[in-house]
Amino acid sequence: MPDWIDPITRKRLQRFRDYRRAYYSLLIIVLLYLTSLVAELFCNDRPLYLHYEGKSYFPVLFFYPEDTFTGNGLLTRPDYKTINASPAFAGNDDNFMVFPLVPFGPQEIIQASSIPVDDQVEVLVQREPRVASVNIDAGFVVRRQQRAEWFFTPAEGPVEGMDFLGSYDIPEAFMEAVALRFANQPAPAWSYSYPPGEAEKQVILSLSPYKPRNRNPGTVRILLREALQQDLGQKWIYTPEDRQLATGGGLWDAFSGSHRDEILAQAKARLLAPVATLRLEHAGVNYRIKFIKEDVRFPFRPIGPHLFGLDDSGRDVLARIFYGLRTSLNFGLLLVITSMVIGTIIGAIQGYYGGRIDLTGQRLTEIWEALPFLYVLILLGSVYGSSFILLLVVYGLFNWIGISYYMRAEFLRLRNQQFVEAAQCLGLPDRKILFRHILPNALVPLTTFFPFSLVGAIGTLAALDYLGFGLPPPTASWGQLLAQAQGQAYWWLILYPSLALFLVILLCVFVGEGVRNAFDPRKFTRLE
Repeated sequence: MPDWIDPITRKRLQRFRDYRRAYYSLLIIVLLYLTSLVAELFCNDRPLYLHYEGKSYFPVLFFYPEDTFTGNGLLTRPDYKTINASPAFAGNDDNFMVFPLVPFGPQEIIQASSIPVDDQVEVLVQREPRVASVNIDAGFVVRRQQRAEWFFTPAEGPVEGMDFLGSYDIPEAFMEAVALRFANQPAPAWSYSYPPGEAEKQVILSLSPYKPRNRNPGTVRILLREALQQDLGQKWIYTPEDRQLATGGGLWDAFSGSHRDEILAQAKARLLAPVATLRLEHAGVNYRIKFIKEDVRFPFRPIGPHLFGLDDSGRDVLARIFYGLRTSLNFGLLLVITSMVIGTIIGAIQGYYGGRIDLTGQRLTEIWEALPFLYVLILLGSVYGSSFILLLVVYGLFNWIGISYYMRAEFLRLRNQQFVEAAQCLGLPDRKILFRHILPNALVPLTTFFPFSLVGAIGTLAALDYLGFGLPPPTASWGQLLAQAQGQAYWWLILYPSLALFLVILLCVFVGEGVRNAFDPRKFTRLE
């Protein structure tokens, strides 16, 4: 280390460096911040280098009108990706563009047609269970029925007039539930699977809830429902190249020609737009046929070049997280530095002069601290509009209070030291005594709390953006990405912004622990 560094400071720096977790965390967070400051070189929809007609251009650094590359006379910002696909570049090896590693900007809206998805339709065929009902009298004789023939096979003659107990061996509890209804007594819903356990043909017998009426019922209705196994569905694939369904035979071959034509027509129509569920009846069995195709609707899952997915406006999530890192760190650093400067000045004046100045300052600080920060932010935002500067100023007006208390205590402790009295005897002005003699000896709270204050600032910005009181759209922000996933199953909008926020905060906390340990004169602390 340089010789001009104070020996005590040299020991603290060495102690911080020996704390490996904090030291490497500091290197990582500094590297991330420096990288985010030049984010345009790594993540941008403008090329880093462009070679056209023997000349070199650097669109990432300079603005060139569209007329420069197309000759159409327009002086607007060019769409470099459209120009790159034009014959002047696509069919000419001398003209080319070099895009960044992530060729998407934070405000670039991706066209749905450019997202590669499988151009095929899944045809999901599910058999619907048979449902019927019968009305029985007090002797369990069927008096009326609706579509109940299958549930009484093999049957001799019509279902009406058959003995219900002859076809179904029902438990005593079921018979008691039926008896309550014939007695015009209130009864809850009741169901029973016949036969109990697992069987190839299983029927669910159900009774609906019953309320007493003016007179006793003549019959009681029993609902019959076929219990289907979970593996009765089939999945077929329709592709526009084959124009046929990959079915493997089976049920497809059993369908009639008209049914197959109808299914093919619906599958072909699903390539262009969503279609309704198709219901067919074959051999006395109803089938429900769904046509499933993945449509590009924003937000969209991670796919192909968009490793972190797309947000609700079709913007690349990775690009917005990367630029959101710069926004968060810039806001946090500016806020913490501003707050510490204001808090240090106010705390130093109160602690150095004491007396009425200290008492008045403390009362005014307590009154200012009682003001609701969020209400003030909402009020000013509604009048002046949300912006980065407004959020920084409003939050900075309240964030200095905590550090002023610590600096006041340090100056109260140091103002009676001998080196301060010597400076006063020499006739030095108060400003020199405050900031050249006392302040260098009172930097421990500033240095120790800086990383943790940065954590609080980053977390507060994310929370305000999540609530809608933070930075205005379309500013790249982690909180806005989290807000888009609210109430929806967009896992990529929850996982990746949360992971970025967690890692940055974790690194800052590690740095704060290292700084705190470096300023602790005791290497080990033991409670006795």
